[in-house]
Amino acid sequence: MSMLGKLIHYTADAILVSAVLAGIKRSTGLGVATSKIESKDVRSAVEKYLDVGEWVFDNSISLMNNSSYFERKR
Repeated sequence: MSMLGKLIHYTADAILVSAVLAGIKRSTGLGVATSKIESKDVRSAVEKYLDVGEWVFDNSISLMNNSSYFERKR
């Protein structure tokens, strides 16, 4: 696998992990304690990373909601 292929693979994995964390936050209320990160720059980077997961999660739900391949069960 080329270096670019590995970069794309690791990026996709990181986005999926962020989306899973967003789903956990939505369903349980448990989230990453970014307030405990002392470095302002690192905290900001982590918050931006988690925001990407929220965006992916929201858009995935929207896509599924508008698709006939998914149905809501309660």
